[in-house]
Amino acid sequence: MAKQITRSEYEKLEKELEYLKNQGREEIAQKLQEARSHGDLSENAEYDEARNDQAKLEEDIAQREKELDSVEIVDDNFFKKGVVHIGSTVVVEDDGEEIICFIGSSTDIPGAIAVTDDSPVGSALLGKKKGDKIKVQTPSGKTITMKVVSTQYKKESK
Repeated sequence: MAKQITRSEYEKLEKELEYLKNQGREEIAQKLQEARSHGDLSENAEYDEARNDQAKLEEDIAQREKELDSVEIVDDNFFKKGVVHIGSTVVVEDDGEEIICFIGSSTDIPGAIAVTDDSPVGSALLGKKKGDKIKVQTPSGKTITMKVVSTQYKKESK
C-alpha cells in the first residue's frame, strides 16, 4: 500500500526536490569549480569533499523522486469527520497533560508536535475518535496510554 499524504505535503516535497535539483546542484557546481581552481585534484581535500557532497545530493534527489512516485495523495473527500487521519490535528491527554499533535510530515500549527503516520503514536492514533484510548510502546520500551481529547481537520485550499 502506498504511503498516503495530503496534497500540501506532496507539494512541499515537490518544492524541496526542485530546490535540490536547481539550487543544490548549482551550489555544488560552485564548490567544485572553486576546489578545481586550487590546483592538483589528486591531493585536494576541498575537491574530494565537494565530490562527496555531490554524491550525497544526487542520492537525496533520487530518494525524493522515489518517494514522490510511491505516494498516494488523499483529498478532503477521503476522510470521515471526527476520525484521526493524515492531516489531522489531534489533542491527546497523557498523564493529565494535553499535547497537540499533527499527523503528517510537517506542520504550521504553533505548539503542535509533528507525528508521522508510520510512527508508533501516529499509527496508533489513525482511525481513532474523541474519547478513544490508545496504548503505545515507545522505542525505549515504555508503554504510554493516551486519550484522544479532540480531532480536527483543516480542509486544504485548492
